[in-house]
Amino acid sequence: MAPAIPSAMERPHFIGIGGAGMSGIAKILAQRGAKVAGSDAKETATAQSLRELGATVHIGHAAEHLASDASCVVVSSAIRADNPELARAAELSVPVVHRSDALASLMTGLRSIAVAGTHGKTTTTSMLAVALTELGLAPSYAIGGDLAGPGTNARHGEGDIFVAEADESDRSFQKYDPEVAIVLNVELDHHANYASMDEIYDSFETFVGKVVPGGTLVIAADQPGAVELTSRVRDLSTLKVVTYGESPSADVRVHKVTPRGLTSEVTVLLDGRFLTFTVSVPGRHYAHNAVAALAAGVALGIPAHNLASALGKYTGVKRRLQLKGEAAGVQVIDSYAHHPTEMTADLEAMRGAAAAARLLVVFQPHLFSRTQELGTEMGQALALADASVVLDIYPAREDPIPGITSALIIDAARAAGADVTPVHDKASVPDVVAGMAKPGDLVLTMGAGDVTDLGPDILARLTGP
Repeated sequence: MAPAIPSAMERPHFIGIGGAGMSGIAKILAQRGAKVAGSDAKETATAQSLRELGATVHIGHAAEHLASDASCVVVSSAIRADNPELARAAELSVPVVHRSDALASLMTGLRSIAVAGTHGKTTTTSMLAVALTELGLAPSYAIGGDLAGPGTNARHGEGDIFVAEADESDRSFQKYDPEVAIVLNVELDHHANYASMDEIYDSFETFVGKVVPGGTLVIAADQPGAVELTSRVRDLSTLKVVTYGESPSADVRVHKVTPRGLTSEVTVLLDGRFLTFTVSVPGRHYAHNAVAALAAGVALGIPAHNLASALGKYTGVKRRLQLKGEAAGVQVIDSYAHHPTEMTADLEAMRGAAAAARLLVVFQPHLFSRTQELGTEMGQALALADASVVLDIYPAREDPIPGITSALIIDAARAAGADVTPVHDKASVPDVVAGMAKPGDLVLTMGAGDVTDLGPDILARLTGP
């Protein structure tokens, strides 16, 4: 039986309903019986999937799209103040609800796991959603990416567990009251909202402080930011802290990660016993994500051996080292990595999975503010590839910053000895890549913007002129 829908959520209107976070909430509300409506900038498969659940989805933003009987308007931090539907909501006195508050209301009354961290949230949340579903626990989940198997980012389940990706970018994760919180890592990112690491730590401390009394924090034992956060919250008397990682002091110790092509075999030491299971994605960082998921499930009382076996059913998330296809002996893989740490991890994972292949990267920087702060490190990460194509910055929600261009990354990459080709016209990338690639190569499209659209075009160009 579906939990009762809060009255404010009975007829919600979502501005930007096709977004990764917004669409998940809209899907769950629709599945619980709410009359969902919303708008998005363009037609997408996500918009169609929402219509199939009974939602009304308008393309484009216009005041008349907001029905007069809407119970609330749901927005994310990306929605600008001059949006016509937002202005219409003010005229009609329709309450405006932030996405995080809407998600928090969906978790009320359920045993929730909130997955936080600068990197790896989507993967870890997805691993938990797949494993708990495999065990017959029928969880609800809201994820920032589509699962490769079910092909969706959210689902209402009949069970009593809710797994949610907890976004730190705008501090919205501070709205949740989870039974289990996962913190995978803590680094400086989202520079438009955080000016320093102290602000990041303060934000994560607030998030951890919202764990319900008697609840559990699962946190990395190896990552410096997570270690610092652990030292700051150890004194919370109502909180149980469980560390995981390769550190000898970790409560759930990663004993060994063995690469097996595009998969890994992971052995952990838990409660004095060794446990080995398979992770169906390559790379040590994904293996650590799986161990975090294992520790969180155990914190909810799920037997470790059952959960370990179920985690092996996870087959990936779209855009997280997702194989898009192969043509002319060249594999094309898509990566969402857009922060230097993520870029380095995915490039190293690809090196480990196919050590003999040449690795070619098509990188699209994401956000002017991130490039301004981390452009040098992005360029240095690209030095791990045999050759790279670098596109112009994908602006997303930001306006340009004078003097901040992809040249910052390109210069840093060349200084690190990388072979880099700048390309300003995205449509010409397939031709450029086809001129570079040889049988046996791996091509990695990388970034959080629309670079993902290039995979099929590259494959088509490799197939023929």
